[in-house]
Amino acid sequence: MILEVKTAGDPVLKKVCEDVKKIDKRIKKLLDDMAETMYKYEGVGIAAPQVGVSVRAVVIDVDKKKYEMINPVITYREGSVTDSEGCLSCPDLFGEVERAEKVRVKFTTRFHKEKELEAEGLLARCIQHELDHLDGKLFIDIAKNITKGRKEK
Repeated sequence: MILEVKTAGDPVLKKVCEDVKKIDKRIKKLLDDMAETMYKYEGVGIAAPQVGVSVRAVVIDVDKKKYEMINPVITYREGSVTDSEGCLSCPDLFGEVERAEKVRVKFTTRFHKEKELEAEGLLARCIQHELDHLDGKLFIDIAKNITKGRKEK
């Protein structure tokens, strides 16, 4: 089911999300609906608060590989790189954001498995962006040179 994407100014986007206590049918349906919503709006990631649910869950799809992360925590960061970002919750806004070049993230899957993932490039950027949502932060809170509309490279 396509969910409504909350936009900047909605209070749910400023809340620190609660941990997922139990991975049940409701959470699995939320992950499915988040993915469907992300694909519909051509995003590469979406966090639960972006669809109005204040829990620690994200879905990311980079290079046709989908990642569902429940209660994700970044355990390691390395390097620094600045690049352009946008967000489904800030339509038509883009800005330069400095992020770690590489990250390691621990999370639980929908199948109750503990996983650890090392990422760099776009995947590392997406992980950091989506996990910021879980802490009530939007990319526009930290971006420089915010513009309306996509910059041509």
